[in-house]
Amino acid sequence: MGVKRSLQSGGTLLGFLAQILMILSAATNYWIRYPGGHSGLWQECNGGICSNIPCQTMLAATGACMVLAATSAVVGLVMGLRILCHEGDLRGQITSATFFLCGLLLLIALTGYTVKNAWKNNVFFSWSYFSGWLALPFSILAGFCFLLADMMVQGTDAISGFPVCL
Repeated sequence: MGVKRSLQSGGTLLGFLAQILMILSAATNYWIRYPGGHSGLWQECNGGICSNIPCQTMLAATGACMVLAATSAVVGLVMGLRILCHEGDLRGQITSATFFLCGLLLLIALTGYTVKNAWKNNVFFSWSYFSGWLALPFSILAGFCFLLADMMVQGTDAISGFPVCL
């Protein structure tokens, strides 16, 4: 397996890990903990009783960005798997741009949520929130893997006509 193939495989694996962490983060309601309960993007639990959170602008924006990030990660994974299986003639630049978009959406969602909750007393961020932050570098690294692999393909294509032995 060459370097290009290793980068593409690594990008697909990192994208898959980012996707799992994003789904885990968005679906669970342990973004913040406070005395007597915990809360997520969709539900708030107090004393063991969970209820839906009324619509708040920042929570709605955070939830929308998380869903869009997860969707773009799915698109990036499909494109990455197609590149690995040699189906279609997709370039790695589009796949890397998709993973970078996923990272940008994650950054927007998590920064907005952080700004909303960082200065509250007796509120602590919890594991759902941190799994969202952990998905961010995986998504960005997946984008870089596909970008580097595509740069190698373009470099090889550019010098393929020269009678040089590399």
